[in-house]
Amino acid sequence: MSEHIVGDTPVELTATQRFWKEWRGFFIFLAVMIFFRVAIADWNHVPTGSMRPNLIEGDRIWVNKLAYDIKIPYTDVVLKKMGDPARGDVVVFFANDGTRMVKRLIGLPGDKIEVFNNHLIINDNRVKQQDVTLEETKEILSDLRRGLQHKIEFLPGKTHTMMIANGPGDPRLRRFSDTVPAGHYLMMGDNRDNSKDSRIWGFV
Repeated sequence: MSEHIVGDTPVELTATQRFWKEWRGFFIFLAVMIFFRVAIADWNHVPTGSMRPNLIEGDRIWVNKLAYDIKIPYTDVVLKKMGDPARGDVVVFFANDGTRMVKRLIGLPGDKIEVFNNHLIINDNRVKQQDVTLEETKEILSDLRRGLQHKIEFLPGKTHTMMIANGPGDPRLRRFSDTVPAGHYLMMGDNRDNSKDSRIWGFV
């Protein structure tokens, strides 16, 4: 039996009151954790290999949900804008069919983006690529044996590693040209020959 003292008189607690007294801390903690994951930050898994060699399918990544804006949880209502997406950012978003995507932001609104034989061209300026040296590829020799080549790509303001295949590839991925409309972004995977991205399903 559990009692609660009111003045000098002990009062027996009901079953509901006893339950709440014992579990209140747990439920408060649970509510705080749910709010944190929904509105502030969360762990997400990488669903495919389209971001290789930087992110491997099954990897868990920390997602900052306040990076660009503050929204009412479970809605698209923006309470406060925190910043703009930058070229080179790795972004988690949902495709039109509800699938969670992890891609790299390549094209900003108004950019003319072209891809010619895996060379990226932004606003008529070819983005510099550099071969990864042998010393840097000791842990990825299996990719080389499978005909996959690792390169360093020097985006304006951001440098990252990307991967291409030494074969003909999908023509939709190898040859692309379009201008990013206002209010939209162009996303690509770092695994350029094995990524369903804006080159196939359009802008975000």
